[in-house]
Amino acid sequence: MAVEVLTTADGRAKTALSHAHAAAWRAARAKGERPEIGTAAPPQRPARPVRPDLLDRREVPRRKPGSPEGRIALLHAVAHIELNAVDLHWDIIARFADTPLPVGFFDDWVKAADEESKHFNLMCDCLEAQGSHYGALPAHAGMWRAAEDTAHDLMGRLAVVPMVLEARGLDVTPGMIEIFRKAGDSQVVAALDVIYAEEVHHVAYGSKWFHFLCGRHDLDPVVAFHDLVRRYFHSTLKPPFNEEKRAEAGLPPDFYWPLSEGV
Repeated sequence: MAVEVLTTADGRAKTALSHAHAAAWRAARAKGERPEIGTAAPPQRPARPVRPDLLDRREVPRRKPGSPEGRIALLHAVAHIELNAVDLHWDIIARFADTPLPVGFFDDWVKAADEESKHFNLMCDCLEAQGSHYGALPAHAGMWRAAEDTAHDLMGRLAVVPMVLEARGLDVTPGMIEIFRKAGDSQVVAALDVIYAEEVHHVAYGSKWFHFLCGRHDLDPVVAFHDLVRRYFHSTLKPPFNEEKRAEAGLPPDFYWPLSEGV
């Protein structure tokens, strides 16, 4: 299931398949079944549509979010992030399926992938309502780097993807919501409200399973997190931090403040 999603290029088709596989998983679990966790070789990189053009982050044009064009560019950037998130969550299922894990690990990441699929489609709907579409603008090519860097390190993957990259979404989404609220765009505000609420769960899944593995290996979670982020995340963490939502997701300040700029 995971590899089928990862090898589907079109965004709408990818997310439709993601929804279908998640529904099949939920149906089996509702009947008390534990679906067999097989093995499959995920691609090094997921299939992608022909558009958008993928550029180095420094080459992606910057547009002021106060203009209609800037708001469209912001929506496009979020859609790109959400599509990558769909693949990241299916990838963690396929890539680390040989690690002995409770079935709850798969429950969580299937649910996260299902929600990210919804988020991508919400952003596509918003773009189309404004006369644009996903693929109309360039996007940055570096989003899969975290997956490549942590392809053989499950704890590293959990530390960098949900606990750093998705946690960053908790910091910046309230500001985005305010931009579209000021513009009077209720459709986008409603979509971002959904994304904001559900991303807390995804960060929480990362923290939950990171702590689980630290317990298994008798590691101090804070020390392990700092070591892994310094190894795999090629930047510093930038405040301001949404401390309330991060705490709700199981990320207290001693995890991230020591990794921030100037510390």
